[in-house]
Amino acid sequence: MKKLFLSVAALFAVCIVSAQEGVVASYNKGAEMLQSKNYPEAAKLFQKVIDEGMASEDATELNCVETAKKYLPTCYQGMGTRAAAQGNYDEAIANLSKAAEVAELYGNVAALKKANTILAKVYQAQGGTAFNNKDYAAAAEIFAKGYAADPKNTQMALWLGTCYCELKDYDKGTEILEKVAGMQGPKFEADAAEANRLLTLYTNNRVAELQTANDQDGIIAMADKMLEQNPANALAQKIRLQAYLTKKDYAKVIELGEAAAAAQPDETEKSDVYFILGAAYNAKEMKPQAIEALKKVTAGDNVAAAQKSVAELSK
Repeated sequence: MKKLFLSVAALFAVCIVSAQEGVVASYNKGAEMLQSKNYPEAAKLFQKVIDEGMASEDATELNCVETAKKYLPTCYQGMGTRAAAQGNYDEAIANLSKAAEVAELYGNVAALKKANTILAKVYQAQGGTAFNNKDYAAAAEIFAKGYAADPKNTQMALWLGTCYCELKDYDKGTEILEKVAGMQGPKFEADAAEANRLLTLYTNNRVAELQTANDQDGIIAMADKMLEQNPANALAQKIRLQAYLTKKDYAKVIELGEAAAAAQPDETEKSDVYFILGAAYNAKEMKPQAIEALKKVTAGDNVAAAQKSVAELSK
């Protein structure tokens, strides 16, 4: 019995048995069609091989069936890629989805991953026009399908997160952006940085909306939600602390202050937190602790105000 080879160049050698017809003949014809990039005809023939040869007891026919299973996703992927290149996104999506479906059915992990990677890029291209036109609802619907196919497509994930935030669905948006921000490795570094920038932008926008409504409890709930997604979220800790200060819940500010300061990424942000903490200690008439906290305000816009407060408290 002839040994199976998996390269396209070896397709013709797989099941050539001149005396046999049926399954073997269909396979050989399918191999010809695949090599000539006639993907629709190759897919039909490989499917016929699988359907007609599954119950066979002939070793050669069974080898043809197993090899057809490996190449069937390639056929649908070829059809999908060709349609995408022509701008026929609906056709591309249908064929790439079929490629992923048969790859999963036959346990072809590599083909499944590849089909989903290309599928996500097609959804990204399809949704790009709506996104550029600021039709965020339409873009989000398309990008969500691509994100489901390939969550590691971080560029599209950024766009999807942006869509949700622009639609005021901050919970969905920030959840996706948090995942991108947490991606590790040089490949994701630029997109992770952009995700952090967007998280800051949309968090501040949302805080501003809630502050306008004087909804401090809403700010705290939002921050708590963000901290459920990422307990180390420095911005969430800072805005929560400010909301408690505005509510005059000084005990809560004191409880959370040091941890919030420790979480901050630079001296300016740490200084902002210590300024909030110093204000809480001062309101509680805890002068030594207020002075200690305010002395740690060493950067940012609050330095002069902190120094003035320290001078007054030290009299």
